Amino acid sequence: MKKVNASITAVGSYLPPKVLDNKTLETMVETTDEWITTRTGIKERRILEKGIGTSMMAIKAVKEILEKTQLDPKQVDMVIVATITPDMHVSATAAHVATEIGATNAFGYDLQAACSGFLYGLSVASSYIESGRYQKILLIGADKMSSIVDYSDRNTCIIFGDGAAAVLLEPNYEGLGLQDEYLRSDGIGREFLRIEAGGSQLPLSKDIIDKKKHFLFQDGKNVFKYAVSNMAEASYNIMQRNNLSNQDVDYLVPHQANKRIIDATAQRMGITDSKVLMNIENYGNTTAATIPLIFSDFEKKFKKGDNIILAAFGGGFTWGASFLKWSYNS
Repeated sequence: MKKVNASITAVGSYLPPKVLDNKTLETMVETTDEWITTRTGIKERRILEKGIGTSMMAIKAVKEILEKTQLDPKQVDMVIVATITPDMHVSATAAHVATEIGATNAFGYDLQAACSGFLYGLSVASSYIESGRYQKILLIGADKMSSIVDYSDRNTCIIFGDGAAAVLLEPNYEGLGLQDEYLRSDGIGREFLRIEAGGSQLPLSKDIIDKKKHFLFQDGKNVFKYAVSNMAEASYNIMQRNNLSNQDVDYLVPHQANKRIIDATAQRMGITDSKVLMNIENYGNTTAATIPLIFSDFEKKFKKGDNIILAAFGGGFTWGASFLKWSYNS
């Protein structure tokens, strides 16, 4: 019996039309285009209008897949939405997405692992497929970061943007798809990257909102320090475990948090800039959406059999790297 791998067979994405560029941010907080670009690599980000939730972007991304593949949504077994900005508490965004796309035979749930959400979701979805239990799983990374960012806080508002991207995962019997993963977490990150209020520990109240504790907080220096070391080491470890030289790696698909973190990861792996895929300049950090957005933007670049390393680092802390072989020519 042939080994079953889970492979990506289609991608789709959605980005809001509204652009928030660095020049506009100069009028909102004490910063400059040069300062933002030099330290992050970001020039602009997309912002979803108020009153619309993350699910809308997720649905749009999935519909692009359905149109490309002519897949009957009733054939979808499962929908996973990796997000830290669900439409609402309790009611899973993934369940709403599945219903809206007509995936009436699927079940779905949300997965929260911050910027590592897509990697964690890939692990979960692949395990289901490799077990033989399910055949078609939609994995979506989607976040409306503008809903949790304080636009008077320059530590966070310059970094994050909104967006969504999705992949269809199916069984592969040619040795392609997900090969290996190295996933880790460390609760020390709870202190450095968080939203303090809104959970069971500190429910929302007028006083809490007045103190802006319902917005994202980031201790930039500590997050940067941990991200640089852990994302780089995870990527290097996955190469070592699979006997991959820098020549064997065709592309690095890194989480788009900061260009300096990406550069450090590539340097640790010993790969050239031509193998490092980035769109951070245009979108900023879309959290769980960054890696699948790279897949969408660079889909035509990938060739069947390409060795691709995925790497991410996020709040919690969560981080890791995955090794997959691309399964199709677009």
